[in-house]
Amino acid sequence: MLRRFYEWILSLAQSRWALAALAIIAFVESSVFPIPPDVLLIPLILAAPTRAFMIAAVCTVSSVLGGAFGYYIGAELFDAIGRPILDFYHKAEAFETFKTRFNEQGHWAVLFAGITPFPYKVITITSGATDLPFWSFLFWSLIARGIRFFIVATLLWHFGAPIRDFIERRLALVFTVFLILLVLGFWAVKYF
Repeated sequence: MLRRFYEWILSLAQSRWALAALAIIAFVESSVFPIPPDVLLIPLILAAPTRAFMIAAVCTVSSVLGGAFGYYIGAELFDAIGRPILDFYHKAEAFETFKTRFNEQGHWAVLFAGITPFPYKVITITSGATDLPFWSFLFWSLIARGIRFFIVATLLWHFGAPIRDFIERRLALVFTVFLILLVLGFWAVKYF
């Protein structure tokens, strides 16, 4: 089943809709969706390594635009949409205390969440809900998401064939590590 999913993702990565699908996934992941765009970004770059940096740019811009939507959710729709999402991550109770501290160091939170497996959408919504200055949020989001996606693109562009071979030979291991990182990101949200 895992092999079929991997082959489906690779076929999607080679379709004419691949960049649009990546843009949609990157946008939605930055505001509400729990699966990171790497699930399509990596196969897309492996399928077309000469386009690695263009693919990373699409992913970065889409992710930052999705982050701006997450910011909007936090700023304008917090009670209707933002609070239930933060409740899902068990962050609503500590919100008021966190709000003041967050704005003092919010740019570091945006940078950290934008680069690491920490769920970025929590920070995008929190940034809007705490009134972190929008242009500061946007600047640090662009830096963080750019670092994350362009590092992946650079590594895959430079070491693409051996990485693809490694992934294909150890698909179960790669999938397990990916899931562990995803779970650790959600765990970090719950306990920190």
